[in-house]
Amino acid sequence: MHKAGVNPLGPEKGVIHLATAAVLNAVWDLWARAEGKPLWKLLVDMDPKQIVSCIDFRYITDALTEEEALDILMKAQDGKQHREDLMLKEGYPAYTTSCAWLGYSDQRLKQLCTDALKSGWTKFKVKVGADLEDDIRRCRLIRQMIGPSNTLMIDANQRWDVAEAISWVSSLAEFKPLWIEEPTSPDDILGHAAISKALAPLGIGVATGEQCHSRVMFKQLLQASALQFVQIDSCRLGSVNENLAVLLMAHKFQVPVCPHAGGVGLCELVQHLILFDYIGVSGSLSNRMCEYVDHLHEHFTSPVVIHDAHYMPPKEPGYSCEMLESTVQRHQYPDGDVWKLIINK
Repeated sequence: MHKAGVNPLGPEKGVIHLATAAVLNAVWDLWARAEGKPLWKLLVDMDPKQIVSCIDFRYITDALTEEEALDILMKAQDGKQHREDLMLKEGYPAYTTSCAWLGYSDQRLKQLCTDALKSGWTKFKVKVGADLEDDIRRCRLIRQMIGPSNTLMIDANQRWDVAEAISWVSSLAEFKPLWIEEPTSPDDILGHAAISKALAPLGIGVATGEQCHSRVMFKQLLQASALQFVQIDSCRLGSVNENLAVLLMAHKFQVPVCPHAGGVGLCELVQHLILFDYIGVSGSLSNRMCEYVDHLHEHFTSPVVIHDAHYMPPKEPGYSCEMLESTVQRHQYPDGDVWKLIINK
């Protein structure tokens, strides 16, 4: 039996938090639709005091106070219209994860890199962690394909213990990755700090955050200098509200935000948050980019628009999260065609 007051499904993590994110993301979508604006524009046009009123500062005031958040937003008012115009014209820089998944043959890697380069991509992420010698070979191949001036990142998806992460990534340093993503357990804040400290002389940063379940974890990662790139997720945290807190903390600690995306609808959602970060918070594009994976966009009424490896700001009202009715019907439990196939097997 659990003691009174103890929530085994939370607090502010797990299924309760994910459900909260789903409900509140829907509320933000409705709010933006009611205002006739895409969500990023709703946020950009909000008064700084109104933005601050949307944030729960419990447990993070030792890292960011309401007054500090308001000061950041007020300072970002300067030049905001210019930054908005720039985004509308050029879009927000993206990187691709689609070229170098584990298990791809060398021929496929080469073809995907060739196609991506022709389409204007300059930032590439490679999955690593299964076999060191294979990683060395694949990273060498990708670096040769994209050239020395383009950006390479590596992602281990929580594969290693701390010492192993340091040793493995050091072996890949010759390929000059900008960051190692999720090198160890996403809950190990001190482990990430140790990895960050060890890899700093090699010029390799640590990126994490897609599995971070609360602003409190991000606070600790930032306070411990455990990451050099903040990877927010639009559905893992408690919706737009909690992501606003993390964007502001990241700015205070001068750590760039490079959002996680790629799953069903994540690209559609997180583009709004990173547009707001640039226009209304950080005002910087230095070492900043948003992940892009080219699949499942066809299921949405307002899929992302990528032009020359940049996210073009959505123009339709809302949070870009509405799915096509045909997709909803096919996947509806238990009568959708997809579920019927599964049930009848």
